[in-house]
Amino acid sequence: MIVYGLYTVVPLLWLLFSSTKTQAGLFSSFGLWFADDNAFIDNLVATLTYRDGIFLRWLGNTLLYVVVGAGGATLLATLAGYGLAKYRFPGRRAVFAIVLGAVAVPGTALAVPTFLLFSELGLTNTPWAVIIPSLISPFGLYLIWTFASDAIPTELLEAARIDGAGEFRTFFTISLRLLAPGIVTVVLFTVVATWNNYFLPLIMLSDPAWYPLTVGLNQWSAQAIGAGSQPIYNLVIMGSLLTIIPIVVAFLMLQRFWQSGLTAGGVKQ
Repeated sequence: MIVYGLYTVVPLLWLLFSSTKTQAGLFSSFGLWFADDNAFIDNLVATLTYRDGIFLRWLGNTLLYVVVGAGGATLLATLAGYGLAKYRFPGRRAVFAIVLGAVAVPGTALAVPTFLLFSELGLTNTPWAVIIPSLISPFGLYLIWTFASDAIPTELLEAARIDGAGEFRTFFTISLRLLAPGIVTVVLFTVVATWNNYFLPLIMLSDPAWYPLTVGLNQWSAQAIGAGSQPIYNLVIMGSLLTIIPIVVAFLMLQRFWQSGLTAGGVKQ
């Protein structure tokens, strides 16, 4: 655990220390300590104002992809997983096999076919080219499916139906609350996957105005290569630090919901 902790924390400490250094200070000072001249505020202002504030545009794009893409993926996974767990219908086993197969397929294997499909539809270089593929989360569906099977007693649903509650009312007033830990888990997985998504936006988008933070920061880093290079490593590091803050905040805010067994003892056997 100590080795794993160091492996995890040391890069974050390096990022924090390096965000306080100038471009020259990055190469003339010890990596795991502050520089003599603290340039944190200067780097922050320069990052937010560079090229007319394009970083803020990339941040807004990333939030759009996360809210619509990850939010939609969580909603669809919750509805589908609950339906597969609590309803019996023809073809259920086939759906189960398809979902497991989809979980095993890496996203990079689908990138080129997805690009060709969206190219034929005329959706490349638009936000929809990133949002629509993000709406499908086979792992999220499988996670909700397995969680709903144990978290929601069938007797509880039958009691609600006997009392006259419809399926939608039962889902939104009873099942949704019991599924909260599973939903939060799916939210975290989909948010992190969408926030860190790099390859799909890279091949789908050519207009920098629609880049997410991952592709945009890589473009800044690439400025240090080739003739007429303009390295801005200090801005790349500051941008990377700003990029991870929302993810850390999301985990800290949602971790208290990350629990299971909420229905234990809720139904007498």
